[in-house]
Amino acid sequence: MADEQPLLYLNADAVRRALPMSAAIEAMRTAFTELAAGGAKVPERIHLDVEQNSGVALFMPAHSPACQKLAVKVVTLFEGNADRGLERIQGQVVLLDDQTGQTLAILDGKALTAIRTGAVSGLATDLLARRDAKTVAIFGAGVQARTQLEAICAVRDITAAKVYSQSANSAQRFAEQMAKALGIRVVAATSSADALAGADIVCTATTSSSPVFNDADLPKTVHINAVGSYQPQVREIAEATVVRSRIVVDQIKAALAEAGELIQPIESGALQRGAVNTELGQLLISPELSRSNQSNITLFKSVGLAIQDVHAAAEAARIATEQSIGQRLCR
Repeated sequence: MADEQPLLYLNADAVRRALPMSAAIEAMRTAFTELAAGGAKVPERIHLDVEQNSGVALFMPAHSPACQKLAVKVVTLFEGNADRGLERIQGQVVLLDDQTGQTLAILDGKALTAIRTGAVSGLATDLLARRDAKTVAIFGAGVQARTQLEAICAVRDITAAKVYSQSANSAQRFAEQMAKALGIRVVAATSSADALAGADIVCTATTSSSPVFNDADLPKTVHINAVGSYQPQVREIAEATVVRSRIVVDQIKAALAEAGELIQPIESGALQRGAVNTELGQLLISPELSRSNQSNITLFKSVGLAIQDVHAAAEAARIATEQSIGQRLCR
């Protein structure tokens, strides 16, 4: 019997080193092409409520024949963790070989999720935003907001960004840090309307349960990435914005099961279910479906898919192995 290889472990810092945004965006391009071609197996996300401790656990499995890999991500969100000195979100991704079932790597799930979610917005922006887009409005100032802006800058020649957060201090820190990291002008907006003024691209990456900006304040030709909400009862984008946008989703089935931005307008009768008819992967295999009208609003709604984790984890593990990043654990 052949000797088993050491198990690769990538903590958050190692994941970030092993998966630069440019590589992550290309991994998402491959992931959504495979999904559109029908090759990937992506069961619905499993939600397990832990009511007595104000928590929820999410289990996300997927299989990529193209990568010859399986993966499962376990993410937990516990509201009381701040009082315990712990982060609200915890998670790990387990990567497996689809030939043998052997566990190949364990990766920090929070870091991987932030990168791959930013990367899919980068891919959507590349396919849907105007080619001359220069300015960005970011709602939220957390880890996910950072990777959103990083990904957009990877696919468009962005010169300036505004960030708006309920915490003015968080917005100011975000602006200072991202301006230094990306070499562009980033400022903290004084209001949601201020953030939107002159924006070409809008990203919402918040934990808000209600819309984070007014439809009336939205510029006429923007592209929107909405990634913060993933439950039917919450939404970051107002109904009025949704119903007048061209909608693209990561997966129709998942979006109609989880995206409050879409579910609530459908239930109210303001949006026809048939209006949710385009998946991101379709734009890759049929480029003519990408932005053709420079005057419309495009909305990419992402709830997150486990196939993203498979491709992101596989690419991170590949680069980590090549560059000797991370730890090798004895089995």
